[in-house]
Amino acid sequence: MSLYGRFFAATYDRMLAGTEEAGLGERRHALLASADGRVIEIGAGTGVNLAHYPDAVTDLVLTEPEEPMAKRLEKRAQSERNDRPVTVVRTAAERLPFPDNHFDTAVCTLVLCTVGDPERTLSELDRVLKPGGRLLFLEHVRSDDPRLAKWQDRFAPLWRRLGHGCNCNRPTPELIRSRFENVEIEEGEVPKAPPIVRPLRVGRAVAP
Repeated sequence: MSLYGRFFAATYDRMLAGTEEAGLGERRHALLASADGRVIEIGAGTGVNLAHYPDAVTDLVLTEPEEPMAKRLEKRAQSERNDRPVTVVRTAAERLPFPDNHFDTAVCTLVLCTVGDPERTLSELDRVLKPGGRLLFLEHVRSDDPRLAKWQDRFAPLWRRLGHGCNCNRPTPELIRSRFENVEIEEGEVPKAPPIVRPLRVGRAVAP
């Protein structure tokens, strides 16, 4: 792990605090209110979502490939007071070590921008979800405004370095629609974020 990777993990919560307080936390809470049963969250980072999972979640698996993030995730998971089992697994989202049709709900928030292969990641989520299982997502995406999309393309190489692999111009809704059914998407903005990462899509989809 690079020195910048350790720095990014150590400062992530502080960097996101203003955005969470300005409304992103409320969006997380509203989205995750419908999570239930056996749940997998990919790229769980430092565990920002932990406080938002409802009692209907009976078993929670959190995956995180970055060791500095995973350590903070484990610490936060241990400090959360609830009766459900919480397991942290160090693995890439493109290679989930779980059987087919295993989970009722899958969650990805601000992670499909960073995975190395988003198509493969969505394929894996489809595989491990039960037929009819739900994908809950909250992602910043490529803008529908051509002018802003051009700026996202221009700044993408620099942003990948600053954001530790984050891509500001991924067409995530289209990728989700290509793999899942009954896709419902709400448009919004990431509060207190630079324009190139401001377009936000929050939604739900169903595994075929």
